[in-house]
Amino acid sequence: MNAHYLQLDAWIDAHFDEQVGFLQALVRVPTDTPPGNNAPHAECTAELLAAMGLHAEKYNVPAPEVHAAGMQSITNLVVRRPYAQGGLTIALNAHGDVVPPGEGWTHDPYGGEIADGHMFGRATAVSKSDFASYTFAVRALESLGLPLKGGVELLFTYDEEFGGELGPGWLLEKGLTQPDLLLAAGFSYQVITAHNGCLQMEVTVHGKMAHAAIPESGVDALQGAVHILNALYAQNALYKQVKSGVAGINHPYLNVGRIEGGTNTNVVPGKVVFKLDRRMIPEENPAQVEASVRQVITDAAAQVGGITVDIKRLLLAHAMRPLAGNQPLVDALQKHGEALFGEPIPAMGTPLYTDVRLFAERGIPGVIYGAGPRTVLESHAKRADERLSLDDLRRATKVVARTLLDVLST
Repeated sequence: MNAHYLQLDAWIDAHFDEQVGFLQALVRVPTDTPPGNNAPHAECTAELLAAMGLHAEKYNVPAPEVHAAGMQSITNLVVRRPYAQGGLTIALNAHGDVVPPGEGWTHDPYGGEIADGHMFGRATAVSKSDFASYTFAVRALESLGLPLKGGVELLFTYDEEFGGELGPGWLLEKGLTQPDLLLAAGFSYQVITAHNGCLQMEVTVHGKMAHAAIPESGVDALQGAVHILNALYAQNALYKQVKSGVAGINHPYLNVGRIEGGTNTNVVPGKVVFKLDRRMIPEENPAQVEASVRQVITDAAAQVGGITVDIKRLLLAHAMRPLAGNQPLVDALQKHGEALFGEPIPAMGTPLYTDVRLFAERGIPGVIYGAGPRTVLESHAKRADERLSLDDLRRATKVVARTLLDVLST
């Protein structure tokens, strides 16, 4: 085995307690989105990085843009590590924003508690873990003192839960990052080269409020919404007949994740608002998908007398398709992943959608790989008791460090 790989592994082992402490400090600063007050976490991260000798450039997204997107504050971080000319610049991107913890936790969601070889807490797996894996992989790489070419950029952003447009999208639009390759936060047992797209919409159903004692004097918006929802849910049976040719991705599907309306139990509801999420496989045309969903809603609404609907698009995230230039990363990650995890690491797609697509749309080849279990379900991401295996964190950091060495060596 290459002696330099063993040196990287040894450095990571020697600094692993420090790495775990770094991740705990990140988990203990909440980044619930919504409400999305994420600038304090970026400030904390920048201070922790500075203590390691890594200067983080801070980019505050203007408040009007942040507020228009439904958040409170965003500061994106860029750490630039340039090496000799003539090589590739690899960006390592992880997001710090997360969904709120919700109920049912048996551990403090902001405690970073360690039990049974795991760290528990919101964002331990998705994706503050890769703030830690990427930072310590770069530190391990530079500890060797070897000549390197190209460069590394650590991109720590705060808008993935709302689509990424004010995170990586904003940095790309402003020309603040222009890498040749991208490695983005993921899990340890697959190299992800493709992912689903996502359409999110807000549907407002208007009726007419009335006293519950004389309901015939009003128009029940909730009854209308139920009819529309049934029509939407019926689409899932049809979607199962549409199969993707990308390994790891099955078929499209639709979910309604939020609904609110009415004013009181003794009032016929005059307005109901719900939000839907339609996942698109890479083979689908996003414009056609949106037109179809809108048609289902309007057709169903037309069958209920007296109601009207407003349909607003919240997000249209395109699918990520593999770009040929990602092969150096794929090959290195698979090679070192198999060596360190003791099993083949397949290259495949995922039904998730991520902000990696924003790089792919600009022709920047990327893959998704980081610290975490085999599946989102195992990680408890977006559920109670989210957790990260510390063994996965250690080994994934070694995989990333070795991969950087392969791609950036002179």
